[in-house]
Amino acid sequence: MLCATSKNLRCPWLLSAAAVLLVLGIYSVQWLRQAAGVSGSSGRTGSSQVAQVPRPLPLASAQAHPVGLPPTHPADHAPDRPLDMRQALEAREDLFDYAAQLRLAADGGDAQAAWTMTRIYDYCGLYASDPQGYALDSAMLSALDLQASPGLLAARQRVGRRCAGFAAAEPPGRRVLLQRRQQAAQAGNLAAEAALLAMGEPLSPQPQYRQELVRRVIQSQDPEAFLALSPAMGAAAAGDLALSGTVAGNTLSQLAWQVAACRLGMACGPDSVLMNGYCANGGICSRRPGQDFESFVFDAAVPRQGVEKMNELINSLRRTPARGELQ
Repeated sequence: MLCATSKNLRCPWLLSAAAVLLVLGIYSVQWLRQAAGVSGSSGRTGSSQVAQVPRPLPLASAQAHPVGLPPTHPADHAPDRPLDMRQALEAREDLFDYAAQLRLAADGGDAQAAWTMTRIYDYCGLYASDPQGYALDSAMLSALDLQASPGLLAARQRVGRRCAGFAAAEPPGRRVLLQRRQQAAQAGNLAAEAALLAMGEPLSPQPQYRQELVRRVIQSQDPEAFLALSPAMGAAAAGDLALSGTVAGNTLSQLAWQVAACRLGMACGPDSVLMNGYCANGGICSRRPGQDFESFVFDAAVPRQGVEKMNELINSLRRTPARGELQ
């Protein structure tokens, strides 16, 4: 998230005080409903993305590779995964139908399909956990005169429209998300492997593994892998000696990884999954219509005196390190 790490740090300087209180109230209610296993007004029950998961998950694919060693990554040295799946994720209006298509491919061993499917689960997760509650929250927002509400409402409506098919299905919970990402990572998808670290579920707990994973992500110059790793490189990495000497340890570091992903070709426009997800699912919205993610970061999250430092961090990530060199 733009200014929320895995420790759920908020970013009040992006919204008015009233908007922050509203957003926090809405998402606190939704979190409590999910934590209790209740789907609110929809009456459905099921796992949510915040549900606790037993460790480790019993996956046959996860047992196919020795613990502590990274899987073989054919794309470690070049982001050669199919671009059409990334483009379809941005363009398709019916993401439930698209996820069903990807599930068939993923079940056949397609690592990119498994990874892209989990990105849909991330994007649609809040809506899918309680469609009726999501609609009620949007209606409450529309009834309030808030400076941030027009952009927030538009983003929520777009998510609701694209994820509408999940209203009649069991919501994909955290367990499913983990299983699919482990499947994709073991099959060679570097972005999925990075996402597992960001979720606190790395393929190996060894410090050397984290260090090597970061090196491989930088070497790949894969925008999806950069974005997937970014939450693990923010405040969550503070004090991690395995990541010392690299871009890690604070919110600015996390943003540097995300902006670097944009500069490497990630879809970061005003209607992108990235921007839309931040606004609709996190309440962090630009007040300038048509603003892309990089402009938003420099406009709202980086102080003027930090612009040069931010660019230095981004530029340091956009090169291929020699083997044994972390940064």
